[in-house]
Amino acid sequence: MSLFITDECINCDVCEPVCPNEAISQGEEIYEINPDLCTQCVGHFEEPQCQQVCPISCIPLDPDRPETQEQLMEKYLRITSV
Repeated sequence: MSLFITDECINCDVCEPVCPNEAISQGEEIYEINPDLCTQCVGHFEEPQCQQVCPISCIPLDPDRPETQEQLMEKYLRITSV
C-alpha cells in the first residue's frame, strides 16, 4: 500500500527530505504523497522513513491502494532504473 498524509499534518517539513523516492511534496495546504512513487521505502530502508520522523504520526497506509511487498519492490525497480 502507498502511504498518505492526513489533514492532521502540521507542515513541519521533516518528511519530504527523508523520502528516497521524492514522493512527498508540498500540496496546497499540507504535504502530499504521490502514490505512483511511494514504495513505503521498500528497496531503500526496512521502515518507511516518513513515518519514522513524523512527530504526530499522520502518515498511515492508504487502504484505497493495496499493494503487496512484491508489487512495492517492482515499483521500486521501475522508478529507480535509469
